[in-house]
Amino acid sequence: MEAFVVTSGEDRSPLHGTVRVGGAKNSALKLMAAALLAPGTTTITNLPDILDVAVMARLLEELGCTVSLDLDAERVDIDVPETLGHHAPYHLVRRLRASISVLGPLLARCGRAEVSLPGGDNIGSRGLDMHLRGLSDLGAEVGIEHGYVVASVVDRLVGTPLWLDFPSVGATENLVMAATLAHGTTVVDNVAREPEIVDLCTMLVEMGARIEGIGSSTLVVDGVDRLHPVAHATVTDRIVTGTWAFATAMAGGELVVEGGVAGHLDIVLDKLVSAGAEVQVRPDGFVVSAERRLDAFDVVTLPYPGFPTDLQPFAMALAAVSDGTAMITENVFEARFMFAQELARLGADVRTDGHHAVVRGRPLLSGAEVVAHDIRAGAALVLAGLAASGRTTVADSFHIDRGYPGFVETLQRLGVDVERVELPDYDR
Repeated sequence: MEAFVVTSGEDRSPLHGTVRVGGAKNSALKLMAAALLAPGTTTITNLPDILDVAVMARLLEELGCTVSLDLDAERVDIDVPETLGHHAPYHLVRRLRASISVLGPLLARCGRAEVSLPGGDNIGSRGLDMHLRGLSDLGAEVGIEHGYVVASVVDRLVGTPLWLDFPSVGATENLVMAATLAHGTTVVDNVAREPEIVDLCTMLVEMGARIEGIGSSTLVVDGVDRLHPVAHATVTDRIVTGTWAFATAMAGGELVVEGGVAGHLDIVLDKLVSAGAEVQVRPDGFVVSAERRLDAFDVVTLPYPGFPTDLQPFAMALAAVSDGTAMITENVFEARFMFAQELARLGADVRTDGHHAVVRGRPLLSGAEVVAHDIRAGAALVLAGLAASGRTTVADSFHIDRGYPGFVETLQRLGVDVERVELPDYDR
């Protein structure tokens, strides 16, 4: 078992230097799935060098594609055959929740899809009801059999008005991709509006799809008979961008975040500035600095453009070393607060009640052994180690590798005493 180990002194370990933010994990995986909609070779660039991309590439190969993946060049070429397989097996899908995004494209292209119920991060139920109901409304027969989502349509999906109970990112992606090849017009109301959704829709339009309302809460999709392959660059990762902003807020110092789009994180950066940090926006990113311990601030997670649930663990970790008391309210994923238990092992004063957490800040945490339960919680624990005296060991660090390219190496370049180590089995 691998772990990341951070060693700090009796004060914070300020960050100084430059980080470059690459393509968004939450977009790249869905763009790869969208390639299934068009026979031929689709090329996706600005691809993050993370484990999840390799798993998605393997899944596409399982479906009959020829995949040439070059993570050093941040590029993948996906050669999609005219006749696709339609079975996405458990041994791959269980490793990657984003695998469910092949459901819509496979159903639209093949008329049938068998996709194992997904795995991935342990942060809540994230049910598929809206995916299945939407596909059913489009004319598919949908059910769950032997641990698989099984969907089929006799001829072709048929466009219809759809309404999402919640602006689910995954449901929006699956339904829009399926609707691109449906007969007639599909209107999807209350869709997710994240930059990653905009990126996916932009690529689909480049492929020949007809989509109106991109970036709004209503998408209108006029189905076409066929799409064509394209070359597309992935949007910058706003969650990685926010991670580095929080890292500086926790540790202090000054960091240049190249490639980060400040406009994708308005509410996050506004809160950091109101707490005492400084943010200077540049054409190619921004500079974030923190000269003192920040003031505590409340956080309520909401769908975009609200505060991202993926950055909530970082807000909680920052609150643990801020001046004052913060209320953290999690409205998206009910199991995110598993992170609070691990943060408390570092000496944080945090109390949870349902989907609320009260965090009373302390000047410094203390190093301890903790476990990463998901990508963001793992990264937040490593960053909490920057404001913890002694040695902080974050086990199950493979989660972090699933979302952050070269996380340890980047921190090392910024002056952090951190290393990747192997732990013996009995430490699990």
